[in-house]
Amino acid sequence: MAVEPTPHWPGRMIGSVHVRSTQPGPKRHQEQAVFVHGLAGSATNWTDLMDELKDTVTGHALDLPGAGFSPAPADGDYTVEGHARAVTELMEHTGPAHLFGNSLGGAIAVRVAATRPDLVRSLTLISPALPDLRPRFGPVRVAAAALPMLGEWVASRLRLLPAEQRINASFAMVWANSNAVHPVRMRDAIEELRRRDRLPHAGEAMIGSARGIVAEYFRLGEGNLWRQAAKVQAPTLIVHGRHDRLVRPAMAAKAGRTFRQVRLVLLPTAGHVAMMEMPQVVATEARRLISETRLGNAPLAN
Repeated sequence: MAVEPTPHWPGRMIGSVHVRSTQPGPKRHQEQAVFVHGLAGSATNWTDLMDELKDTVTGHALDLPGAGFSPAPADGDYTVEGHARAVTELMEHTGPAHLFGNSLGGAIAVRVAATRPDLVRSLTLISPALPDLRPRFGPVRVAAAALPMLGEWVASRLRLLPAEQRINASFAMVWANSNAVHPVRMRDAIEELRRRDRLPHAGEAMIGSARGIVAEYFRLGEGNLWRQAAKVQAPTLIVHGRHDRLVRPAMAAKAGRTFRQVRLVLLPTAGHVAMMEMPQVVATEARRLISETRLGNAPLAN
Protein backbone atom coordinates (compact mmCIF):
# COMPACT_ATOMS: atom_id res chain seq x y z
CA MET A 1 0.00 0.00 0.00
CA ALA A 2 1.27 3.49 -0.84
CA VAL A 3 2.83 5.44 2.02
CA GLU A 4 0.54 8.13 3.41
CA PRO A 5 1.66 11.51 1.99
CA THR A 6 2.78 14.48 4.05
CA PRO A 7 -0.19 16.45 5.44
CA HIS A 8 -0.59 19.89 3.94
CA TRP A 9 1.19 22.59 5.90
CA PRO A 10 -0.87 24.84 8.20
CA GLY A 11 -1.81 28.25 6.86
CA ARG A 12 -2.60 31.75 8.02
CA MET A 13 -3.31 35.12 6.49
CA ILE A 14 -0.25 37.31 5.95
CA GLY A 15 -1.38 40.65 4.62
CA SER A 16 -3.85 40.04 1.80
CA VAL A 17 -2.98 36.39 1.05
CA HIS A 18 -3.22 32.98 2.69
CA VAL A 19 0.18 31.38 3.30
CA ARG A 20 1.15 27.82 4.28
CA SER A 21 4.49 27.57 6.09
CA THR A 22 6.81 24.89 7.36
CA GLN A 23 8.14 25.11 10.91
CA PRO A 24 11.51 26.85 11.28
CA GLY A 25 14.35 24.34 11.26
CA PRO A 26 16.96 23.77 13.98
CA LYS A 27 19.26 26.49 12.67
CA ARG A 28 18.58 29.80 14.32
CA HIS A 29 19.27 31.77 11.17
CA GLN A 30 17.72 29.37 8.68
CA GLU A 31 17.01 30.94 5.29
CA GLN A 32 13.54 31.55 3.88
CA ALA A 33 11.90 30.31 0.69
CA VAL A 34 8.71 31.46 -1.06
CA PHE A 35 6.72 29.20 -3.42
CA VAL A 36 4.32 30.44 -6.13
CA HIS A 37 1.82 28.06 -7.77
CA GLY A 38 0.42 28.05 -11.29
CA LEU A 39 -2.97 28.64 -12.89
CA ALA A 40 -5.76 26.67 -11.17
CA GLY A 41 -3.27 25.64 -8.47
CA SER A 42 -2.78 26.56 -4.84
CA ALA A 43 -0.19 26.52 -2.07
CA THR A 44 -0.76 22.79 -1.59
CA ASN A 45 0.99 22.12 -4.92
CA TRP A 46 4.23 22.63 -2.99
CA THR A 47 3.53 20.46 0.08
CA ASP A 48 5.90 17.62 -0.80
CA LEU A 49 8.77 19.78 -2.05
CA MET A 50 8.49 21.95 1.06
CA ASP A 51 8.73 18.79 3.16
CA GLU A 52 11.90 17.75 1.32
CA LEU A 53 13.46 21.18 1.90
CA LYS A 54 12.24 21.85 5.45
CA ASP A 55 15.69 21.28 6.95
CA THR A 56 17.29 23.59 4.39
CA VAL A 57 14.85 26.53 4.31
CA THR A 58 11.73 27.68 6.10
CA GLY A 59 9.14 27.50 3.33
CA HIS A 60 6.18 29.80 2.69
CA ALA A 61 3.73 28.87 -0.10
CA LEU A 62 1.05 31.45 -0.83
CA ASP A 63 -2.34 31.09 -2.42
CA LEU A 64 -2.32 33.75 -5.11
CA PRO A 65 -5.08 36.38 -4.81
CA GLY A 66 -8.42 34.69 -5.47
CA ALA A 67 -6.91 31.17 -5.38
CA GLY A 68 -6.92 28.59 -2.61
CA PHE A 69 -7.91 30.25 0.65
CA SER A 70 -6.87 33.77 -0.41
CA PRO A 71 -9.73 36.22 -0.92
CA ALA A 72 -10.29 38.03 -4.18
CA PRO A 73 -8.02 41.07 -4.54
CA ALA A 74 -9.70 44.30 -3.50
CA ASP A 75 -8.79 45.93 -6.82
CA GLY A 76 -9.83 42.92 -8.94
CA ASP A 77 -6.34 42.79 -10.49
CA TYR A 78 -5.46 39.25 -11.64
CA THR A 79 -2.65 40.27 -14.00
CA VAL A 80 0.87 38.92 -13.64
CA GLU A 81 1.81 42.36 -12.35
CA GLY A 82 -0.95 42.23 -9.74
CA HIS A 83 0.08 38.75 -8.60
CA ALA A 84 3.73 39.86 -8.49
CA ARG A 85 2.77 42.63 -6.08
CA ALA A 86 1.20 40.07 -3.76
CA VAL A 87 4.37 37.94 -3.86
CA THR A 88 6.54 41.00 -3.28
CA GLU A 89 4.47 41.99 -0.26
CA LEU A 90 4.94 38.51 1.21
CA MET A 91 8.69 38.63 0.60
CA GLU A 92 8.90 42.01 2.27
CA HIS A 93 7.40 40.20 5.27
CA THR A 94 9.72 37.15 5.12
CA GLY A 95 12.82 39.06 4.14
CA PRO A 96 15.12 38.02 1.26
CA ALA A 97 14.26 34.48 0.21
CA HIS A 98 14.86 31.74 -2.33
CA LEU A 99 11.97 32.10 -4.80
CA PHE A 100 10.26 29.15 -6.51
CA GLY A 101 7.62 29.34 -9.25
CA ASN A 102 5.73 26.85 -11.41
CA SER A 103 3.97 27.66 -14.71
CA LEU A 104 2.10 30.97 -14.17
CA GLY A 105 3.93 31.17 -10.87
CA GLY A 106 7.20 30.99 -12.80
CA ALA A 107 6.22 34.02 -14.88
CA ILE A 108 5.28 35.87 -11.71
CA ALA A 109 8.56 34.90 -10.06
CA VAL A 110 10.56 36.22 -13.03
CA ARG A 111 8.86 39.60 -12.71
CA VAL A 112 9.55 39.72 -8.97
CA ALA A 113 13.20 38.73 -9.42
CA ALA A 114 13.70 41.32 -12.17
CA THR A 115 12.06 44.20 -10.30
CA ARG A 116 13.09 43.41 -6.71
CA PRO A 117 16.54 41.80 -6.84
CA ASP A 118 17.06 42.77 -3.21
CA LEU A 119 14.42 40.22 -2.17
CA VAL A 120 15.50 37.21 -4.27
CA ARG A 121 18.50 35.13 -3.17
CA SER A 122 17.99 32.48 -5.84
CA LEU A 123 15.32 31.63 -8.41
CA THR A 124 13.99 28.15 -9.18
CA LEU A 125 11.53 27.89 -12.07
CA ILE A 126 9.62 24.70 -12.85
CA SER A 127 8.09 24.73 -16.34
CA PRO A 128 7.75 28.54 -16.29
CA ALA A 129 5.03 29.99 -18.54
CA LEU A 130 7.25 32.37 -20.49
CA PRO A 131 6.08 33.67 -23.89
CA ASP A 132 6.30 31.05 -26.64
CA LEU A 133 5.43 31.69 -30.28
CA ARG A 134 4.64 27.98 -30.67
CA PRO A 135 2.47 27.18 -27.64
CA ARG A 136 1.07 23.71 -27.11
CA PHE A 137 -2.59 22.74 -27.07
CA GLY A 138 -2.96 23.46 -23.36
CA PRO A 139 -2.01 27.17 -23.62
CA VAL A 140 -4.24 27.49 -26.70
CA ARG A 141 -7.17 26.27 -24.58
CA VAL A 142 -6.23 28.81 -21.90
CA ALA A 143 -6.19 31.56 -24.55
CA ALA A 144 -9.63 30.52 -25.79
CA ALA A 145 -11.03 30.49 -22.25
CA ALA A 146 -9.59 33.97 -21.72
CA LEU A 147 -11.56 35.52 -24.58
CA PRO A 148 -14.32 37.97 -23.58
CA MET A 149 -17.66 36.24 -22.99
CA LEU A 150 -16.30 32.88 -24.17
CA GLY A 151 -14.28 32.54 -20.96
CA GLU A 152 -17.32 33.06 -18.77
CA TRP A 153 -19.35 30.61 -20.87
CA VAL A 154 -16.64 27.94 -20.67
CA ALA A 155 -16.35 28.39 -16.90
CA SER A 156 -20.10 28.08 -16.42
CA ARG A 157 -20.23 24.90 -18.50
CA LEU A 158 -17.28 23.31 -16.73
CA ARG A 159 -18.89 23.83 -13.33
CA LEU A 160 -21.69 21.50 -14.47
CA LEU A 161 -19.21 18.61 -14.69
CA PRO A 162 -18.55 16.52 -11.56
CA ALA A 163 -15.49 17.63 -9.59
CA GLU A 164 -13.97 14.15 -9.99
CA GLN A 165 -14.13 14.40 -13.78
CA ARG A 166 -12.52 17.83 -13.83
CA ILE A 167 -9.73 16.83 -11.46
CA ASN A 168 -8.97 13.64 -13.39
CA ALA A 169 -8.72 15.66 -16.60
CA SER A 170 -6.48 18.23 -14.93
CA PHE A 171 -4.08 15.66 -13.51
CA ALA A 172 -3.98 13.84 -16.85
CA MET A 173 -2.85 17.10 -18.45
CA VAL A 174 -0.18 18.19 -15.96
CA TRP A 175 1.29 14.86 -14.77
CA ALA A 176 3.33 12.64 -17.07
CA ASN A 177 1.53 9.67 -15.50
CA SER A 178 -1.64 10.59 -13.64
CA ASN A 179 -1.89 7.02 -12.31
CA ALA A 180 1.01 7.92 -10.02
CA VAL A 181 -1.07 10.49 -8.10
CA HIS A 182 -1.56 9.28 -4.54
CA PRO A 183 -5.25 8.57 -3.77
CA VAL A 184 -5.10 10.95 -0.79
CA ARG A 185 -3.81 13.76 -3.02
CA MET A 186 -6.57 13.02 -5.54
CA ARG A 187 -9.20 13.10 -2.79
CA ASP A 188 -7.80 16.37 -1.41
CA ALA A 189 -7.93 17.97 -4.87
CA ILE A 190 -11.54 16.92 -5.43
CA GLU A 191 -12.66 18.23 -2.03
CA GLU A 192 -10.82 21.50 -2.64
CA LEU A 193 -12.48 21.96 -6.04
CA ARG A 194 -15.91 21.40 -4.50
CA ARG A 195 -15.10 24.08 -1.92
CA ARG A 196 -13.91 26.44 -4.65
CA ASP A 197 -17.12 25.90 -6.62
CA ARG A 198 -19.04 27.47 -3.75
CA LEU A 199 -16.99 30.68 -3.78
CA PRO A 200 -18.52 33.57 -5.75
CA HIS A 201 -15.14 34.82 -6.99
CA ALA A 202 -13.69 31.45 -8.12
CA GLY A 203 -14.65 31.78 -11.79
CA GLU A 204 -13.55 35.41 -11.97
CA ALA A 205 -10.18 34.55 -10.43
CA MET A 206 -9.54 31.73 -12.88
CA ILE A 207 -10.58 33.70 -15.97
CA GLY A 208 -8.77 36.84 -14.81
CA SER A 209 -5.53 34.97 -14.17
CA ALA A 210 -5.80 33.20 -17.55
CA ARG A 211 -6.28 36.54 -19.27
CA GLY A 212 -3.32 37.90 -17.34
CA ILE A 213 -0.89 35.26 -18.57
CA VAL A 214 -2.21 35.41 -22.15
CA ALA A 215 -1.62 39.18 -22.14
CA GLU A 216 2.01 38.55 -21.20
CA TYR A 217 2.53 36.44 -24.31
CA PHE A 218 1.83 39.52 -26.43
CA ARG A 219 3.52 42.18 -24.29
CA LEU A 220 6.20 44.20 -26.06
CA GLY A 221 8.88 46.52 -24.76
CA GLU A 222 10.79 46.41 -21.47
CA GLY A 223 7.88 44.71 -19.70
CA ASN A 224 8.17 41.61 -21.90
CA LEU A 225 8.94 38.63 -19.69
CA TRP A 226 11.98 37.54 -21.71
CA ARG A 227 13.44 41.02 -21.32
CA GLN A 228 12.65 40.81 -17.63
CA ALA A 229 14.40 37.41 -17.50
CA ALA A 230 17.56 38.97 -18.96
CA LYS A 231 17.62 41.40 -16.02
CA VAL A 232 17.42 38.75 -13.30
CA GLN A 233 20.54 38.90 -11.16
CA ALA A 234 19.81 35.92 -8.90
CA PRO A 235 21.36 32.52 -9.67
CA THR A 236 18.66 30.57 -11.48
CA LEU A 237 17.64 26.92 -11.80
CA ILE A 238 15.17 25.95 -14.52
CA VAL A 239 13.52 22.52 -14.43
CA HIS A 240 11.49 21.11 -17.33
CA GLY A 241 9.74 17.78 -17.68
CA ARG A 242 10.21 16.06 -21.03
CA HIS A 243 6.53 15.04 -21.02
CA ASP A 244 5.20 18.54 -20.32
CA ARG A 245 2.01 18.99 -22.34
CA LEU A 246 1.66 22.70 -21.54
CA VAL A 247 5.10 24.29 -21.80
CA ARG A 248 7.49 23.09 -24.50
CA PRO A 249 10.67 21.68 -22.90
CA ALA A 250 12.54 23.19 -25.88
CA MET A 251 11.99 26.60 -24.25
CA ALA A 252 14.74 25.64 -21.79
CA ALA A 253 17.28 26.38 -24.53
CA LYS A 254 16.03 29.95 -24.87
CA ALA A 255 16.09 30.31 -21.10
CA GLY A 256 19.70 29.15 -21.10
CA ARG A 257 20.58 31.95 -23.51
CA THR A 258 18.59 34.58 -21.62
CA PHE A 259 19.15 34.28 -17.87
CA ARG A 260 22.53 35.53 -16.66
CA GLN A 261 23.41 32.72 -14.24
CA VAL A 262 21.46 29.59 -15.03
CA ARG A 263 21.46 25.81 -14.77
CA LEU A 264 19.02 23.80 -16.86
CA VAL A 265 17.63 20.43 -15.76
CA LEU A 266 15.47 18.28 -18.06
CA LEU A 267 13.66 15.43 -16.29
CA PRO A 268 12.92 12.58 -18.73
CA THR A 269 9.90 11.14 -16.87
CA ALA A 270 8.21 14.31 -15.55
CA GLY A 271 5.38 16.46 -16.86
CA HIS A 272 4.35 20.02 -16.03
CA VAL A 273 4.47 19.80 -12.22
CA ALA A 274 7.81 18.16 -11.46
CA MET A 275 7.74 19.42 -7.86
CA MET A 276 4.65 17.25 -7.30
CA GLU A 277 5.71 14.30 -9.46
CA MET A 278 9.28 13.90 -8.19
CA PRO A 279 9.86 16.24 -5.24
CA GLN A 280 13.02 14.43 -4.10
CA VAL A 281 14.75 15.03 -7.44
CA VAL A 282 13.71 18.69 -7.60
CA ALA A 283 14.77 19.15 -3.96
CA THR A 284 18.24 17.78 -4.72
CA GLU A 285 18.71 20.34 -7.49
CA ALA A 286 17.27 23.14 -5.36
CA ARG A 287 19.57 22.33 -2.43
CA ARG A 288 22.51 22.42 -4.79
CA LEU A 289 21.53 25.89 -5.99
CA ILE A 290 20.94 27.15 -2.45
CA SER A 291 24.32 25.79 -1.37
CA GLU A 292 26.06 27.48 -4.29
CA THR A 293 24.27 30.72 -3.48
CA ARG A 294 25.57 30.59 0.10
CA LEU A 295 29.09 30.02 -1.19
CA GLY A 296 28.76 32.75 -3.79
CA ASN A 297 29.23 30.36 -6.71
CA ALA A 298 27.14 30.96 -9.82
CA PRO A 299 25.44 27.98 -11.49
CA LEU A 300 26.59 27.13 -14.98
CA ALA A 301 24.33 26.15 -17.86
CA ASN A 302 24.55 22.47 -18.73
